[in-house]
Amino acid sequence: MKIAFVGTGVMGKSMAGHLLKAGHEVVVSTRTKAKAEDLLQAGAKWADTPAEACRGAQVAISMVGYPQDVDEVWRGPQGFLTTAAQGCILIDMTTSSPALARELAQAAQARGCAALDGPVSGGDRGAREATLTIMVGGAAPDFEAVKPLFAAMGKTIVLQGGPGTGQLCKLANQIGIASGMIAMSEALAFAHATGLNLETTLQSISGGGASSWALLNLAPRVLKGDFAPGFYVKHFVKDIGLALDVAREQKIQLPGLELAAKLYDQVVAAGQGDLGTQALARRYFELR
Repeated sequence: MKIAFVGTGVMGKSMAGHLLKAGHEVVVSTRTKAKAEDLLQAGAKWADTPAEACRGAQVAISMVGYPQDVDEVWRGPQGFLTTAAQGCILIDMTTSSPALARELAQAAQARGCAALDGPVSGGDRGAREATLTIMVGGAAPDFEAVKPLFAAMGKTIVLQGGPGTGQLCKLANQIGIASGMIAMSEALAFAHATGLNLETTLQSISGGGASSWALLNLAPRVLKGDFAPGFYVKHFVKDIGLALDVAREQKIQLPGLELAAKLYDQVVAAGQGDLGTQALARRYFELR
């Protein structure tokens, strides 16, 4: 397939790379061309705008930062929908607003195109190793048509329902992660404060009932002092905000998520928004 891919950041670059390796023609567009240099050397083609990338494409994928970025890539003056051909399937893999996903699906349909929301979970490692979890909203025939593309990038691939349901599922995922990050941080802070060896403590608790994705994947980075982003704090704060917006709409209370929002706001206030989400643990130690 000819695929337009916009957004080659921490995760998007690896995802686009897997599509290239699967034999597809990939046309990339980013705000900073240098970020796509590895992909261009691997055989990807360059486009100056999303509209140019989408011209003649069978599939167009966005993997950007914020809902406003998604809207610009799809509906902006140089967006996908200015050039998308009839029958093109547009996929947003950003974690974004469920309401926006529904709007974009309607806009795509009006142009004779299809739309899927397919946010992912698994961080930089999942993107590199093509083991991402992909949560999809949209029509079943469109999902089946591009499922081989999803399979090139991920491992757990599930259609959740109609437009916007992929985003709702991803927000549920982020709610679970938010409390897990607090649990990981507090466990390490407690072990440190009581004089336990952090390496042996982690070995024990990550193999028992307390085991979690955060303990298995992020706690080892914390112990090494590695706070590089597999997933940015600033993007996680965005996700938490989106989830809280939906919670308010549904009139449900999520005190654990509200606590995570408060703690991650402190991380951002400390100037650490560009670090990985495991930076929350460092904040716990600094606050002792």
